[in-house]
Amino acid sequence: MEKFSKISGVAAPLPLVNIDTDMIIPKQFLKTIKRSGLGVNLFDEMRYDRQGNEIEGFVLNKPAYRQAQILVAGDNFGCGSSREHAPWALADFGIKAIISTSYADIFYNNCFKNGMLPIVLPQEAVDVLMKDAEKGSNARIEVDLESQTVTSSDGQSFTFEVDAFKKHCLLNGLDDIGLTMEKVKSIDAFEAKAAMERPWV
Repeated sequence: MEKFSKISGVAAPLPLVNIDTDMIIPKQFLKTIKRSGLGVNLFDEMRYDRQGNEIEGFVLNKPAYRQAQILVAGDNFGCGSSREHAPWALADFGIKAIISTSYADIFYNNCFKNGMLPIVLPQEAVDVLMKDAEKGSNARIEVDLESQTVTSSDGQSFTFEVDAFKKHCLLNGLDDIGLTMEKVKSIDAFEAKAAMERPWV
């Protein structure tokens, strides 16, 4: 997993509440077990019409936001079913951080496991950043995990809380497998000792 420390980029404004995981990645795209290739179907029903043509007014179809790395969203983002394809699709599109007032618990935890930072801020702060994001490609928001701050394009800074263990994992690029591999020497030693003590196993 790629390490996350600091990003400075264009933020896409998505001022909708209760965006559920089916809106993020509709159910017909859940057949794959690959983490790659889902970005093109992110927000599929909002991005494309029934003929598969881009809907011009949708934020991620606008030239200023096609390379967005940050998403500023409404309350209760990622609610609905627990599909891990939702963070996969966001990450594959290029989203590295999401800013909202709240998230569904399973989605929130899945973001960290997939190298994304879901940031919780008060409504007043989200409102400021939403307005900043609406400026388009001229406005770059900075997210600094080390200092736990989000800074708007005009220098307003907001502090966010993050679990120390989750922060450690993101800063060091550690998913569940990476965490296990940190203990590989201890695991090997345990297995060697167990093989000597119980050779019949």
